[in-house]
Amino acid sequence: TAAFLALLLYSSGIALADSLPGIPPQTVADYLHAVIEADRTFYTVHVVERQQRQGGAVASETWRADKKTLPLPAQFLSESSDLASKTGTKVRYRLISLWPINPLNAPYNESEKNGLEAVRQHPERSAVNTVVVGEQSYFQAIYADRAVSQACIDCNNAHPRSQKKDFQLNDVMGGLIIEIPLNR
Repeated sequence: TAAFLALLLYSSGIALADSLPGIPPQTVADYLHAVIEADRTFYTVHVVERQQRQGGAVASETWRADKKTLPLPAQFLSESSDLASKTGTKVRYRLISLWPINPLNAPYNESEKNGLEAVRQHPERSAVNTVVVGEQSYFQAIYADRAVSQACIDCNNAHPRSQKKDFQLNDVMGGLIIEIPLNR
């Protein structure tokens, strides 16, 4: 996908970092965010919603076991992230929420929670930080993850594990974290 191409371009920029000025991590994160958000929105609107409207396959969190269903849009993003990580890049991305249905989508620490609060208050801006995981430093950007379709809203509001049941179109449901390594 286009996200993979952006990762390759960024990785190529790292290799040339000793001799040429690189692309600022914020710019790379913004590019990746645009591609990831576009891919997920397209999948949600033109695959999941279309199938459901036409009586076809529905999206379900049990899609691996039930072969007649599709992955939920959040699972589509998670699976895409897992596949991208297998390319050898150290760029990472995932969804988080203050009200996660899946406990794995909760903020890992206070910094992520503060970033979510910031994008909830100002969804037009990303919340940025530098984080260290092990011995690797990362540029971290958190972008608002908005409710882009009625299918997302209905699923989240009706889910038995949902902690928030009043989402509306364009509400900030959580955030998309993109982490870019700052050194090789």
